[in-house]
Amino acid sequence: MIPFSILDLAPITEGSDAATALANSVDLARQAEALGYRRYWLAEHHNMPGIASAATALVIGQVAAATHRIRVGAGGIMLPNHSPLVVAEQFGTLETLFPGRIDLGLGRAPGTDQTTARALRREGSDPNRFPDDVAEVLALLDDPEPGQAVRAIPGEGTRVPVWILGSSLFGAQLAAALGLPYAFASHFAPGDLMPALTHYREHFRPSRFLDRPYAMVGFNAYVADTDEQARFHASSMEQSFVALRQGRPGPIPPPVADYRERADRFERLVIERTMACSAIGSPETVESEIDRFLKATEADELIVTNSSFDHAARCRSYELLAEVRNRLGARIEPS
Repeated sequence: MIPFSILDLAPITEGSDAATALANSVDLARQAEALGYRRYWLAEHHNMPGIASAATALVIGQVAAATHRIRVGAGGIMLPNHSPLVVAEQFGTLETLFPGRIDLGLGRAPGTDQTTARALRREGSDPNRFPDDVAEVLALLDDPEPGQAVRAIPGEGTRVPVWILGSSLFGAQLAAALGLPYAFASHFAPGDLMPALTHYREHFRPSRFLDRPYAMVGFNAYVADTDEQARFHASSMEQSFVALRQGRPGPIPPPVADYRERADRFERLVIERTMACSAIGSPETVESEIDRFLKATEADELIVTNSSFDHAARCRSYELLAEVRNRLGARIEPS
C-alpha cells in the first residue's frame, strides 16, 4: 500500500482565531493517527492571516505530545529564515522528546513576502546558500567530529530524517545530489512536477540516508458523500488561492455553492493552474482520480492537504480518504 500522509496548514477561518485553528490541528492529528496516516506535517508561513503554523517547531511539539505513533514533522522549515544551528537544536530537541517520530523537511523559499522576510531579522539570509545550509544541518544532526567547536545540544547524533522540499527543478537537483528523500509541492505549484520527479530519479545518488530515490507528492483532496458537497467545501481553498494571487491573503472564507461556475476568466485560470493536482468529489470520484495520479507520478507516498472552512467536513474528508486509500492498496503496487 502506498502510504498517505497529511500536510496541515493549520487554517484560520473567517470569524475564528489561531487558538481554534491549533486546537483543530491537534484534533485532526489524533484522527489521522487512528486512521493509519503515516505522517502529519505542518508548514512554516509568516504574515498569513489564514495560517496558524508560523512557529512550526512549537506546533509540531504540541501535535507529537497529543499523539503516540504517527510521524510528525515540518513540510517544511524555510531554511533562509533560520540559522542551521537553531534548526538542528529545535528538531534535535523534538527528536529527543519524541524519538523515532520526527521529520525535518527543508525549503528554500522564505514562506512569505519580502518585507516580512526582512522582518524575520536574519541578516545575510540568502536562498542561494540553501545547499550549504542543508549540509550544515545534516552535519549538526550527525555525530560530532573530534574537537568540533559548535555543536547542537540537543541535536547531535539524533540523525533526524531530513527531506528536501521543492516546487521546481532546484530542489530535485539537490535532493538527488545528496541522496535525500524529496517532497514536491504540487498541491499549489504543479507546473514542474513531472520534470522534477524525472530529474530526481534519473540523477539520484545513493547515500547513507537512502539507497534509492523516495518521492512524496503533494495533493489536494476534498472528499464528501457526494460530488456536490465536496465541490462546495473545496470552494474555500479555491477562493483563498484567488485572493492570494490578487495580493489580498486572508482567513479561509466560507464555502460558496457553484463557485467555479460563478468565477470570472482570471479566477478560473488561477484555480485550474494552482489546483491541477487535486481530487474533489465522492469517494468513488476521488478514488479514480488518485489512482490515475499515482500511476502517472509513480509516487512513493502521497501527502494530502485540505483547508475546508468547516472542521467537521475536513475530518470527514480524511476519514473517507482513508477508505479510498485502503481500496487502492488492494490494487496498486508500491513504486
